[in-house]
Amino acid sequence: MSSDHLPSLLLVDDDSIISESLKYVLSDEYRVTLAFDRNNCIEQLSQMVPPPQLVLVDLGLPPDTHKPDEGFAVIEYTCKHFPTAKVIVLSGQDEQKYVEAAKKLGAVDFVAKPCDVAELKVRLKRQVETSDDVSHELQAISGIVGKSSAIELLRMQIKQLADSPYPVLIHGDSGSGKELTAQNLHSCSERKEHPFLTLNCAAFNGELLASQLFGHARGAFTGATESKRGFFEEAGDGTLLLDEIADLPIDLQAKLLRVLENGEYYRLGETKPRVARARVLAASNKNLIDAIDKGLFREDLYHRLSVLTIRVPGVNEREQDKIVLLEYFQQQLNKQLIGFELDEESRQLWMAYDFPGNVRELRNIIIRLSAKYPGQTIKRALLEQEMMNHLSPAGDLNEIEVFRKNLKTDNFQLNDELKRIEKEYINIALQESLNNMSKAASMLGVNRSTLYGRLDRAEE
Repeated sequence: MSSDHLPSLLLVDDDSIISESLKYVLSDEYRVTLAFDRNNCIEQLSQMVPPPQLVLVDLGLPPDTHKPDEGFAVIEYTCKHFPTAKVIVLSGQDEQKYVEAAKKLGAVDFVAKPCDVAELKVRLKRQVETSDDVSHELQAISGIVGKSSAIELLRMQIKQLADSPYPVLIHGDSGSGKELTAQNLHSCSERKEHPFLTLNCAAFNGELLASQLFGHARGAFTGATESKRGFFEEAGDGTLLLDEIADLPIDLQAKLLRVLENGEYYRLGETKPRVARARVLAASNKNLIDAIDKGLFREDLYHRLSVLTIRVPGVNEREQDKIVLLEYFQQQLNKQLIGFELDEESRQLWMAYDFPGNVRELRNIIIRLSAKYPGQTIKRALLEQEMMNHLSPAGDLNEIEVFRKNLKTDNFQLNDELKRIEKEYINIALQESLNNMSKAASMLGVNRSTLYGRLDRAEE
């Protein structure tokens, strides 16, 4: 087996004789990296992509090697920031209170010094095998792609919280994947055979939103010609995601709080209580604490919803995932579109770009490039054009400035520019609708015959 395929192990020990000796005897089975104190360990962890599978830690680290404090700090930091790494303690400070404290902080095993090398190898191998099992399980989570520590933590949280009966508040920037996270919380839970429903709280107002959420009786309001089941009732024993929860009106917040407290709700126009059985998830890209301070969100509802929380990281926190996401979406689209390649300069730009629209923006750029330049190698200038509306602060251009820049280019023709934009929208609509002309026309707000006509014009 080549060294690239060996499991990775970070050994944290200030004794250079012990470190070098262990590296020598373990290097046939592991890719061993050495660190000598807490700061050096943190530095090494930040550079190891993906994170090491195993971290072997001595408790007695500088500056005071006679106390376990620094070793405990390494364990706590590693388990918090690199949850997929298995921490094993290798230390002469093996009093029972230290063993218990290390395991409480997240260590999975404790090996006393001096150790038998054969026994150490057996115990390390056992942890690698369980680590592989967990890794395969986490990778099976649908659609959440990447190798960064931030995305590994997200997968771990999904697995940990999937079967909890409590609400989960999912927060993150627009386009980061909050709904996908909610779907995985459902599909990894025992509720997965039951419905998963999403209600966008910003899409309806007042009475209509209450009807969507709780249902209504016939005659409950003008236009209510028949009884209607609400989302709580439709979800049954499944999961209900309340998206854009910050936009839920105050009066409905009180009713939702009642559901979370005792499961009880009323259809509009009825006096008989009903009981909700669905698990509630909530998502928001807004700061709910600010909304509370402004009187727009109930503090008691916030505390009910945030019993458990998950933060979905933005693409700018997942630097090493940008290429992984590029390859993933290209593979997803290869049945409908011929892919493209990035040359070295455009690849560097791809890695440097901060993707303010997150995964949604990244995917849309891939769709546009695939539709417009199938099978071609994309140059930096071309990629810059696609990113122009959302350039990072280093080259910030707003929409008006983009138009101004285009007008100053040689041989600018308004008709050509409008035709290009129209073609781009049509291509995206066709891809999003899987080439269903009726759906694409609906997305574009035109009828099918108009779409056919504009397709012909785009090909001229």
